[in-house]
Amino acid sequence: MTLQMNRKPFITAAITGAGATQDKSRLVPRSPAEIAEAAIDAARAGAAVVHCHVRDPETGAPCRDVALFREVTDRIRSSEVDVVLNLTAGTGGDLTFGDVEAPMQLDTANTDMAGATERMAHIRECLPEICTLDCGSMNFGDGTYVMTNTTEMLRAMGRMMTELGVKPEIEAFDTGHLWFAKQLVKEGVLDDPALVQLCMGIPWGAPGDMNTFMAMVNNVPAGWTWSAFSLGRDEMPYVAAAALAGGNVRVGLEDNLYLERGVMATNAQLVEKAANILANMGASLMGPQDVRDQLGLVKRDMPVPA
Repeated sequence: MTLQMNRKPFITAAITGAGATQDKSRLVPRSPAEIAEAAIDAARAGAAVVHCHVRDPETGAPCRDVALFREVTDRIRSSEVDVVLNLTAGTGGDLTFGDVEAPMQLDTANTDMAGATERMAHIRECLPEICTLDCGSMNFGDGTYVMTNTTEMLRAMGRMMTELGVKPEIEAFDTGHLWFAKQLVKEGVLDDPALVQLCMGIPWGAPGDMNTFMAMVNNVPAGWTWSAFSLGRDEMPYVAAAALAGGNVRVGLEDNLYLERGVMATNAQLVEKAANILANMGASLMGPQDVRDQLGLVKRDMPVPA
């Protein structure tokens, strides 16, 4: 298909993630207050969407505590800053096998497997406008860890999202994930048109080279809204690449800790840098209400009653 530059993209800021980055930069937010403040600052810098995980406030380790998600949600919604809230629903699918001679002796300290209802508990509690749906399983990095999302798990979680009125953001780490996303839409599990995030350069999913990226882009159905990102030093080049290919962009400390070589970044600084790249390309940014209008979202201003 013929690709055209997106001259009015939106920026998603991925605030803290679930990686073991909490000890690599003091600027990675840990507590709900820090995560919410970073999200609000990113919105002020130009992000229309903020994507949030939560962490144990003491250790910084990623977790899926519903109360922490609720606090982050309430703090963001109670602020004077308008932003589209996107919460992860990727937790609870972490399977870490034992060594190669005894794989079923699971590494229980690094395994967190939960049912669909439990994985969706914080989404049901907080009702964000968007939540993520990791649309497949993959070997995530080296070792024995597998990001686990079976087809039936994805159908169950996808139906719950649709019934709750929360827009799924399909996280596609490879072309097969896009294939199954189309199947979910065909079955009516997800609404058409769908929302997709192309996750590039994450071992061992789709590599971040441009040939693979274009294969991913060309597998997104016409009419769907998509964004893309990559990791580390490839984060900012992907801002340009995604916009040039017709998509939207994502930056943030989930994906990259550095503003430049040797300089640790804040989320707001990464958003500002991405916004400057887009402005220098002749693009203007969508605001949060523009995103809602495009995706058919309903703004949720105040905390949802418990």
